[in-house]
Amino acid sequence: MGHLSYEESKSKALKIILILAAITFVEVIICLWFKGHIGGGEPKSAVMLGAIMIAMSLLKAYLIVYEFMHMKYELPGLVKTVLLPTLLLVWAVVAFFMEGDYWKNRRGEILEKDKSESHLQLEYDSNKINKDIRRMSH
Repeated sequence: MGHLSYEESKSKALKIILILAAITFVEVIICLWFKGHIGGGEPKSAVMLGAIMIAMSLLKAYLIVYEFMHMKYELPGLVKTVLLPTLLLVWAVVAFFMEGDYWKNRRGEILEKDKSESHLQLEYDSNKINKDIRRMSH
């Protein structure tokens, strides 16, 4: 914490720690409420809960990087050098999940198609066998 005195640094660190603790406490309360454990009622949307948790986690990550990793004191070029690869990594993870979901859905379509084709093949085979049996009996 660059230009601050020791006492000012301690005070600033304590403030950030308390903010992080408050955000974590709010996350827990939101999770319990969304799951229906607090306030009763039915569980809420899992997608909305996920979006809120991601947003709050990103806020906590920002505070940690900004304050405890001293990014606010660095030159803009260094900050971009650190943050750009991180953003690209997040983008890659999201892209991999989307691609995996596509292939999971596509696999289901292929399995359904294979089932229907194998059923048709069994009907064809049984009809052919029946014709062969009738031909041999005549």
